[in-house]
Amino acid sequence: MKARRQQENHRPQVQLFTDGACSGNPGPGGWAFILYHPASGKKLIQSGAERDTTNNRMELMAVIKGLQALRKPSRVQLFTDSIYVGRGLTEWLAAWKARGWKRGKNEPVKNEDLWRQLSELLETHQVEFHHVHGHSGHPENETCDRLAVEAYQKLLKHPQKP
Repeated sequence: MKARRQQENHRPQVQLFTDGACSGNPGPGGWAFILYHPASGKKLIQSGAERDTTNNRMELMAVIKGLQALRKPSRVQLFTDSIYVGRGLTEWLAAWKARGWKRGKNEPVKNEDLWRQLSELLETHQVEFHHVHGHSGHPENETCDRLAVEAYQKLLKHPQKP
């Protein structure tokens, strides 16, 4: 146990800022993330879009894409305005897995495919959730929101491109 804790403390520490957006729910949506490495000062910014999705799926996709961009196991400070993502990570995920990916009343977990992807990434990365209030002037959250909206708007303007 002590060796594992020491190993985790030697992981690079990064900050991941994420947001998702949707025009209609469901409808076309976008996701965006900013991955910041404080030690080097480097940033990676990416966004993308899907034609028919939901806001919750885009919130999850932003986190998944950000974690997938990491090249090695890291300690991640995750900043998002999504209560859904936060509660899923901190309250629901362990119970869903223990119940075979079922919610209360034996109902399937919504967005199970994305939660499973995120669960796998959490086996590699140590993630700590931080809630930021959306549209409150938080610089990185505002940037991610703008990029997510721009991503789905671009998709709407050029429907033949993925």
